[in-house]
Amino acid sequence: MKTRITEMFGIEYPIIQGGMAWVAEHHLAAAVSEAGGLGLIGGANAPGEVVRDEIRKARALTNKPIGVNVMLLSPHAEDIAKVVVEEGIKVVTTGAGNPEKYMDMWKSAGIKVIPVVASVALARRMEKYGADAVVAEGTESGGHIGEQTTMTLVPQVADAVSIPVIAAGGIGDGRGIAAAFMLGAEAVQIGTRFVVAHESIVHENYKERIIKAKDIDSAVTGRTHGHPVRCLRNQMTREYTKLEQEGKTFEELEYLTLGTLRKAVQEGDVTGGTVMAGQIAGMISKRQSCKEIIQEMMGEASRLMHWD
Repeated sequence: MKTRITEMFGIEYPIIQGGMAWVAEHHLAAAVSEAGGLGLIGGANAPGEVVRDEIRKARALTNKPIGVNVMLLSPHAEDIAKVVVEEGIKVVTTGAGNPEKYMDMWKSAGIKVIPVVASVALARRMEKYGADAVVAEGTESGGHIGEQTTMTLVPQVADAVSIPVIAAGGIGDGRGIAAAFMLGAEAVQIGTRFVVAHESIVHENYKERIIKAKDIDSAVTGRTHGHPVRCLRNQMTREYTKLEQEGKTFEELEYLTLGTLRKAVQEGDVTGGTVMAGQIAGMISKRQSCKEIIQEMMGEASRLMHWD
């Protein structure tokens, strides 16, 4: 299965694992890469040295390409931007901001830069600044989201830029991959389905919550302050929504969610923690290895698209 993305990254399948905070660490990234996709280490708010350590641990598990997701809002973004160069990483995805200030450094190090975008305007701007591709992420995805759906965003971004487009948000099986390609994407980015992989270090309670999720279990908090986050409904989302309706400030609401993603991922607190997951959580019904996930999805997509 060759596209401009598989050629660019040197991978077998056009599947990229999302750079999810607290979830995308070396075990998961290495397993996805080893299975023929592109595994990502999520920089999130971690210090540069922690990310360096994760890169090295992933490399001890696979000699296939791995990438790093740099969250530009992180207080450590500058350090991580340098670490990826020093460690010889070849692919960087970026979120929460404009990677322009690191572009020259990354480009001269031969790094492919793939910003995550939620609008046509940002996609065009990123192309102008030298991005090699963009991830067009629809509102169906877990975590921080934009407003456009994948179905409407991907074709508009594909029409607006000449660089390859990677579709993200609401993709969790071969049908989703086939649909993304029909919309003009040349690869997909998948997060939620990999959260329940055997190799994912996420707490069993978190995995079980995703597996048991129904189609209507997705909730979005933070819309009133312009920082919408998609997760699964629980006591924390109900409390957040109540405070939001009472008109509490962004700071007060932030305080409520401080450390709650880590609580859910590491300690398994799925009532008071933040269980980030996309709207496809209701489609996920089993735990599999990364290899099984990728092969099942690609097999289904290939049959639908007559790629065989």
